[in-house]
Amino acid sequence: MARKLKVFRTAAGFNDAYVAAPSQKAALAAWGASGNLFAQGTAEEVTDEALMAAPLSKPGEIVMISRGGLAEQLKALGPRKTKNSAKSGKAAPEPAPPRKRSKPPSRASLDKAEAALEEATSRHAAALAALEAKRESLDRKIEALRAQQAKEAKKLQRRERDARENYREALARWSG
Repeated sequence: MARKLKVFRTAAGFNDAYVAAPSQKAALAAWGASGNLFAQGTAEEVTDEALMAAPLSKPGEIVMISRGGLAEQLKALGPRKTKNSAKSGKAAPEPAPPRKRSKPPSRASLDKAEAALEEATSRHAAALAALEAKRESLDRKIEALRAQQAKEAKKLQRRERDARENYREALARWSG
């Protein structure tokens, strides 16, 4: 047997959200509430037969019913505040007149610093290029010297080998 439905109500802006559900937990689930609105005092069970008719005709569905007419809702907002009215009712002070712009700061020191940096960068690049040229020249000289030393070492190694061979032959003839 199905449980008896009850009608619950919570505020939703200028409307009341009604739902017919078997329990408070089911009503909270229908509203998608993350907390217990009943414990917070923002939701309640409805016993007025006139207010229960629409939700009971659509069990489990949320029925939105306006809380009063437009005049009551606007009155609940309170008096309209304008930008110029403050809490004390005095007019807001007038904005200050725009300041005169002074002469812009001088770029002379910046221009001087930029020129010095450009000159130093150029000078450094030239000095580095000169050293690179010297390095290339030294690298060529080193390669030439290594080639000459290798040629001389090869020649001397051949001479040493020939001399060693001649010595062994002479030693072999002497001994016997």
